[in-house]
Amino acid sequence: MPVALRDAASWKSFGKGDLLFAIGESPKFIYFIAQGEVRLRRFSPEGMEMVMQRALNTFLAEASLESPLYHCDAVATEQVQALAFPVRQFRWTLAECANFRDRWISHLLREVRRARAQCERQSLRSADARILHYLEFECPSGCLELTQTKKIWASELGLTHEALYRALARLSQRGVLKVEGRLVERL
Repeated sequence: MPVALRDAASWKSFGKGDLLFAIGESPKFIYFIAQGEVRLRRFSPEGMEMVMQRALNTFLAEASLESPLYHCDAVATEQVQALAFPVRQFRWTLAECANFRDRWISHLLREVRRARAQCERQSLRSADARILHYLEFECPSGCLELTQTKKIWASELGLTHEALYRALARLSQRGVLKVEGRLVERL
């Protein structure tokens, strides 16, 4: 990270449930979530929470760098420590530092692949298929240790928590998965 950008950053702390920013606000910072987890969320017309991104040890809301408004809420799901980079300084650094710009582009490409996998997962009709897709693309080892509640995972999968619990039970009964507390393992 270029020194000028690092020097422009400031540490910010957020408690569980705090908003880092809200839909419609003008972007002032690009955040790097150094500790804890932040979710980008929107709500469907029916009021169901839709998780657009879970940020843990990564940048958050990168698309806001070129947007006049945030398009999601960013909510801390636990105690969070974040580095806040002023948007203007971040843009200037991208324009002036080719090495940083190249690394930023690589980061964005990884995020595009992740978002496409999430979009593909959301298009699957059954809860079983969404769970298996998640394990295949997000957990190459076939083993997932949840760092959040199953209710939060359900919202990330675009499911109700009841549908998630039923699907996990079905997949366990069929011998496809083993579920023990926060551990979900593909057999």
